[in-house]
Amino acid sequence: MKILKNYILNSSYQILLIILPLISAPYISRTLGTDGVGIITFTTSVVSYFVIFATLGTATYGNREIAYRQENKKERSQIFWEITFLSWITSLITILFFIIFIFFTNDNRMIYLLQGIAILTTMFDISWYFIGMEKFKIIIARNFIIKFITLISLFVFIHNPKDLSLYIIIMMSGSFLGSLSLWPYLRYEVYKPKLRKIRLKKHFSYALALFLPTICWSLYVSGTKILVGRFDSVTHSGFYAQSDNLIRMALSIVTSLGTVMLPRISNMKANQDIQGVKDNLVRNFNLIFGLSSALSFGMMGLSLNFAPFFFGKDFMLVGPILMVQSPIIFCLAATSIFGTHYFVPMNKMKYYNISIICGTIINIVLNLIFIPFFGVIAASIIAVITEFIYALMQYKYMQKDFQIDNFFKDLWKYIVAGLIMFVIVFYLNQNLSMSLLTLSFQVIVGGLIYILLNVILNTKLWEILQQLIYRIWEYKKNR
Repeated sequence: MKILKNYILNSSYQILLIILPLISAPYISRTLGTDGVGIITFTTSVVSYFVIFATLGTATYGNREIAYRQENKKERSQIFWEITFLSWITSLITILFFIIFIFFTNDNRMIYLLQGIAILTTMFDISWYFIGMEKFKIIIARNFIIKFITLISLFVFIHNPKDLSLYIIIMMSGSFLGSLSLWPYLRYEVYKPKLRKIRLKKHFSYALALFLPTICWSLYVSGTKILVGRFDSVTHSGFYAQSDNLIRMALSIVTSLGTVMLPRISNMKANQDIQGVKDNLVRNFNLIFGLSSALSFGMMGLSLNFAPFFFGKDFMLVGPILMVQSPIIFCLAATSIFGTHYFVPMNKMKYYNISIICGTIINIVLNLIFIPFFGVIAASIIAVITEFIYALMQYKYMQKDFQIDNFFKDLWKYIVAGLIMFVIVFYLNQNLSMSLLTLSFQVIVGGLIYILLNVILNTKLWEILQQLIYRIWEYKKNR
């Protein structure tokens, strides 16, 4: 029930993170225009590299190490302060290099400077500690309030393209306040630091091992936007980002399970419960892949008319980009399972890093070859290929020392259900004029068809959902 509660909490927060952009994105895209959105996308992609270097993998590493020591306050206090001090050192070094970068930058210097607040946000972010302790309520409650205040501020203060700088200030300030708001809770969680006993060297190599996949993933995601902006156009880079954001917002409902399960599986590993890890992998794979199939095929069916309706007519090209990118959801769901449910909690980073590095190299090479000739559509296709390579290599490595029979037993059922849903939703999308009413109708029809097909095909997903409903009913009855 604890895992279920945490998943519901985290999923609710992820749904909030989807709903708020769904409310603000149409307004912002029309208010700031295609050029404004393009500038934000391009500068954010550049600054994201500084943020990654500031983090240096300490968030994921800290999450796992705290989960290993949930029951020992003395040990987790020591680990917390050592990882925090390491994060502060890497952040301060990054800020120095960022200042040098600003000094030699001529275009959008003020925009970059404001985006740099993200480095400070990373420096003081300790949400990884509470995730490791599986205390999601503390994080989510604070962020709910801050996100709503940020949303209201956007509508009150952003009115035209000249408000671009103010938009960034509002967004960056919200994230920064969210990081600071968690610190008061620490007085109940950890002891004061003992500076003489602080040892940073032993954590650096482990954090670095988790930094490698992060920087590679960023080279692929942010690097793609930069290359589209360089070889195609900054405006098309913004189009790609809008499509990518929609996909990752939808997928966050599914991958939020990974956030919940990482500390749980890490704790199982610490207690040598290997069978529990296997059982969770099989169950979570079916849950995540079943839901991601619905999201992928549903988004493909809606994409062409949804994008211009949602962002405005100037963003018409986002529709085809979104349709091409939608299959990436399958692969992202798989890498979520293999990465956050197995490689990271089981400390099998060697294989995980090899898959990420290989996939990223292939992505960069293909982007450099094809984007100059075929532009943003080529970048979208290559993104799907990259995620498929990640997923395939990670599965092969996992099977070497952690074999699970019938892992893909119900995969064909989810694909069949998704394809049938896609055909019906696509037909409705092309034959109905787009409005909030018809969009809701298409989503509801697609959802009902997918659920019905899961029942008919008797999928593992349907079995899991039945068990969850029964357990919730039993839990309420016993209370």
